[in-house]
Amino acid sequence: MSQIGITIVETVLRSGRAARVAAVLGVVLLPACGTGWAGGEEPAVPGLPAPAGRQSPGLRMARPEEVGMDSAALAEVDEVIRRAIINSATPGAALAVGRYGRLVRLAGYGTLDWAPGSAPVTDSTLYDLASLTKVVGTTTAVMILVDEGKIDLDAPVSRYLPEWHGDGDKARVTVRHLLLHNSGLPAHAPLWRELRGPEAYLRRIGAMTLDYPPGTRTVYSDLGIILLGFIVERQSGTTLDRFLADRVFGPLGMRDTGFRPVALGEPGGVGAGRGNGGSANGAAAIDARTRIAPTEVDTVFRMRHIHGDVHDENAYALGGVAGHAGLFSSARDLAVFAQMLLDRGSYAGYRLIRPETVDLFTRRHSPASSRALGWDTPSGERSSAGDYFSSRSFGHTGFTGTSIWIDPERSLFVVLLTNRVNPTRANNQHAALRREVHDAVQRAIIDVAVERRADAGR
Repeated sequence: MSQIGITIVETVLRSGRAARVAAVLGVVLLPACGTGWAGGEEPAVPGLPAPAGRQSPGLRMARPEEVGMDSAALAEVDEVIRRAIINSATPGAALAVGRYGRLVRLAGYGTLDWAPGSAPVTDSTLYDLASLTKVVGTTTAVMILVDEGKIDLDAPVSRYLPEWHGDGDKARVTVRHLLLHNSGLPAHAPLWRELRGPEAYLRRIGAMTLDYPPGTRTVYSDLGIILLGFIVERQSGTTLDRFLADRVFGPLGMRDTGFRPVALGEPGGVGAGRGNGGSANGAAAIDARTRIAPTEVDTVFRMRHIHGDVHDENAYALGGVAGHAGLFSSARDLAVFAQMLLDRGSYAGYRLIRPETVDLFTRRHSPASSRALGWDTPSGERSSAGDYFSSRSFGHTGFTGTSIWIDPERSLFVVLLTNRVNPTRANNQHAALRREVHDAVQRAIIDVAVERRADAGR
């Protein structure tokens, strides 16, 4: 890090500490007696007709006791997050907790930034989801296209991407391998140092040699999911951002969710991805940065405090729309998304994905790895899910400090959004925070026995 960069980071930290204790008291918690959609009146979707057969109002607020949870025990979650903010784990956080189709927490804690006078976090604050893009966006798109017969999980990648060159092991790499992170591709490559745009990335990744034979190891890889984003575009005939806006976020009423909430290089402008659909459902607004939690002070690439642009360098070099990173969203929107998956592909009467497809993608594929198709499952004592999410649970995390975990056995979901990388990615306190939040939520359940997962002590 340059001396200028160190000075910037130190200044951000100093200015934030004075306001930190006061800011953490500013919890924005929706009342437990609301009606309608989580974010208020259920939204209309601009440019899309109301889905046929949609009758249920969707998620509603409820008292914890109405869904088999203890209010006093659940209040420990609030204290966990407050303590984390006071200890500089993150300037703020947004939380959504749902059970049996009802919300028992939809809250904001702290502020968007460490700077004095920064706005409080609310349920509609936009966070950079980082790798949650892999599951909320790309994996969901693949599920839809599998249902439509446009993607075959066991087809070779070269069927959809002729740019994927090679014989032998490379010719055997399938879509399923990409989803399971066992394709042979390396975990990461700093391609942003020399490449710009989707075509350049596709050519370079397509020409890479494999690090290991497909299916023999599990190596979590951004590169494989970048390829999946390109496959979605080829098989859908449109761009990834446009497909998701039209087929996922629009129908679900997720108006806060999209790529590029502020168009790159156009402060206060309308977000637009490669297909001009990155923020079609409301994430783009006049001066959208007032709702966006800033991320890192970039002292290597962009030389500024990242605010409104994607944090991930490769996603930025790809134009802000990528299969592995780039989505922004809110706690209230991701609550809807999580409930859709708990309901096995439908929400408020609208069917998005077939139930059997949800089951296939969200269950662990092999005892040798914790990976599901796109998703992860709890494993070991260091799982971000904590110790009590059941082994049937599935979830994912994002580098910026975001996470989503869903437990079908207990009809439960937890969405936790933070910008822990503000001002530096060296801050790793979010890992313990995630586990504490998830454990506290599970321990608040009183209508069924909640026991520590068998592998949690290993």
